[in-house]
Amino acid sequence: MRKPGDRANGTYMKKLASCIVFLLLVLCRPAFAALSIEIVGGGENQIPISVVPFESDSGGVSAVIAADLARCGMFKMIDPGSAQPHDISQVNYPDWKDKGADAVVIGGIYPAAGGQYEVRFRLLDANKQTQLAGFSYTVSSSQFRQTAHRIADVIYQQLTGNAGVFSTKIAYILKRSGHFELQVADADGYGAQPIVSVNAPIISPAWSPDGKKIAYVSFELGKAAVYVQDILTGRRHVVANFRGSNSAPAWSPDGKEIAFTWSHDGHSRIDIVDEDGRNRREIEASPGISTEASFSPDGQQIIFTSDRGGSPQVYRMPVAGGKIERLTFEGNYNVSPHYSPDGKSFIYLERNGGHFNVAIQDFTTGQSQILTDGDLDQSPTFAPNGQLILYASIYGGRGILAIVSIDGRIKQRLTMQSGDIREPAWGPLVH
Repeated sequence: MRKPGDRANGTYMKKLASCIVFLLLVLCRPAFAALSIEIVGGGENQIPISVVPFESDSGGVSAVIAADLARCGMFKMIDPGSAQPHDISQVNYPDWKDKGADAVVIGGIYPAAGGQYEVRFRLLDANKQTQLAGFSYTVSSSQFRQTAHRIADVIYQQLTGNAGVFSTKIAYILKRSGHFELQVADADGYGAQPIVSVNAPIISPAWSPDGKKIAYVSFELGKAAVYVQDILTGRRHVVANFRGSNSAPAWSPDGKEIAFTWSHDGHSRIDIVDEDGRNRREIEASPGISTEASFSPDGQQIIFTSDRGGSPQVYRMPVAGGKIERLTFEGNYNVSPHYSPDGKSFIYLERNGGHFNVAIQDFTTGQSQILTDGDLDQSPTFAPNGQLILYASIYGGRGILAIVSIDGRIKQRLTMQSGDIREPAWGPLVH
């Protein structure tokens, strides 16, 4: 795991270059553990909502919907009690108002042709006594859980105005007994699958914009090299294996290029290469260390970490070259920047009184806010709707993942029964 102190004193790349590890790809291997999610803080002005158990719901679709909504911190879950309407004609709106529910979710699961099932749901406004949304999905039983996440996404968007992220994926590194795995799981931690298995560290996973590939750094050749792996087929190829160390991959918004850090002879610079490893070109260089590039949503700018001013800080520059602008000024250590999906802000790590915490800064005002309070928070990554931030932290002496909202109010911890988890990356919205 990368330690902030390593980056601050410039020894991190040297340590990576000295590592010799053996990489073994593991495909279609069953997962034996799942992430456990604990809610440790909720948002203000939560929306009261009741999810009625669906009719004939042996697959637990309505339970997954309710769990998604409860976990995100935006909703106050209202117990439906004995009320079990499945059709809009059975809904008594005054009863739901008496229960304190502003919104009600009803539905059912019914047999369809070809051994499939029709999943129906309605989202109702108890105050206005109207339907806000209603859809029907024809799916197999193996798709029940994903369908529940899709329904939760619809509900979230209808009631908050922001896209839901329950049906997205996350990637992270699991360390257990000196062994490392790059795993992919649903956003709720379910269905974790290792896509790379390693006998020494893997770092810096990064999702392609279409959610089909992950770039990451491995050391199977005796030094850091950047790989891209197709999640479905398991095929992979080397993107950057140039003399020295190659690390910190970041995809361009169109998925055609990857920025990476090239370190050699005590210096680090940012280069860009095509996704297939061709047409490498230098984008930024300084006498010291420049690393951790992140593309703006329009692909025209990058933000990155550099010690050109004497201490690690966040800078911005055009991808095509031009003026380099310093963005962080509070404190003498600010690293690991990432653009927000709307391009209006960025997150980064700030050293604060000996602690390392996630902060967010608005591009227009320059105002920043510290969002977390751990001792060693690392690797922040935005949810694709820009409302939540996933990051690595330490809890109970072990590496965990955590989530915080962009206002700092909603907080979750993601833990595993055994092993440390770190270096998270939140996948994109995929329609």
